[in-house]
Amino acid sequence: MTFSKQEQTGDAALKQSGRHLLLIEDSRVFSTLIRHEIQNGQAMTVTHCASLGDVTRALECQNFDVAVLDLNLPDAPNCEALDLVLSHGIPAIVFTGSFNDSTRERVMARGVVDCIIKNERDSVSSVVAAVNRMLSNAGTNVLVADDDAERRLALVSVLREQRFQVSEAVTGQDVLSAVMDGRVDLIVSEYAASDLSAQQLLVGLRSYECETTVPIIALAPQSARGQAARFLKGGGADFVERPFDRDEFVSRINRSITVHRRIASLQRLASRDYLTDLYNRRFFFQEGPRIVEQCFRRNAGASIAILDIDHFKRLNDTYGHEVGDLVLKAVARTLRNFVGNDHLLARLGGEEFGVLFDGLDISAASHYCEQLRETIARTQVVTDDEDLSVTVSIGLAPIEQREVFDNYLHAADQFLYMAKHAGRNRIVSELTMINTMAS
Repeated sequence: MTFSKQEQTGDAALKQSGRHLLLIEDSRVFSTLIRHEIQNGQAMTVTHCASLGDVTRALECQNFDVAVLDLNLPDAPNCEALDLVLSHGIPAIVFTGSFNDSTRERVMARGVVDCIIKNERDSVSSVVAAVNRMLSNAGTNVLVADDDAERRLALVSVLREQRFQVSEAVTGQDVLSAVMDGRVDLIVSEYAASDLSAQQLLVGLRSYECETTVPIIALAPQSARGQAARFLKGGGADFVERPFDRDEFVSRINRSITVHRRIASLQRLASRDYLTDLYNRRFFFQEGPRIVEQCFRRNAGASIAILDIDHFKRLNDTYGHEVGDLVLKAVARTLRNFVGNDHLLARLGGEEFGVLFDGLDISAASHYCEQLRETIARTQVVTDDEDLSVTVSIGLAPIEQREVFDNYLHAADQFLYMAKHAGRNRIVSELTMINTMAS
């Protein structure tokens, strides 16, 4: 599913339980400020060390997710603390007052996540932002697409230093498979690289039946600068000329991911039904074709069902719309608990819900729906006056060949109509009709 992965971003990244930060700072003022900002409302444990000896003892007792450190300590004036932290494989964010271009190049070349100068405005906020970013990067999947092994390795190295989850692709089909499986948050591709060119990927993915929103960053030599406008106008996220500055490249990566996350967050809000918090009809029709196409590509079964709450109008007329809303929420909660993220579930409107079964043929889906129907029938809706029971009728249709997505839903709707007229609280599908005729 499109929205089932990562998405603990920004400040939320720090709220994950069990996070441990190693703060190596001999300045009492700065250490207090950083601890206050990081621990203010965040579920993160900060261990403060003011000397190399403290650091050594802390590393013997605890594993750390990230370290923020000054380069120079009273008993370690020559970056010994950084050496020790890196030797333990801990991502390091340098926070120092003694810094120049030469020192920066030397430190950044060792694979630190970021370097922040103490005397810069908002330097403490920058430290917190860098920690946030590093932790959220661990849940971000970047795909490097290039048929040149040397260029690919160089990019992978830089991205892994930033703690991204990085995968590689050497063919266009590799990219398509990864994107369609929902395993990619950002693509970095050489602008011209056989069938992996960023321009071809952009056109190919955007024109695919189920349009992807994965951002694509193109890399190109300066001689290709004239192609930048064409790429960006076509929907590319960014165009980076090589040779590039490492910090600039990382900043562009982070910016593209931040923009993508914000867009995805808005899309998630737009995709939800306000009452039940299930996906809405719009998202069902947007995401459904992609899932169907995946099933065809995997030669896996697929089916679609429409569920309708029985006698819902009578319930509203008898108990009022407030109780009707309680029933809708209770049924939605039961559906969500039962279906989970295995299949696509949405409120289609009113008292109707849709389920697109990913990988279930009509036989397996029929058994699944029967269990679901029985589970809903056992659900008690608690109201002020009494506890109510509800039932649902289900129309179930197979997905066996490529058609317009609406056709699948129309077929399920026809079976739902038959289930209603056959007495409700039942499933009707082509399979049940065949079994009835055979008996």
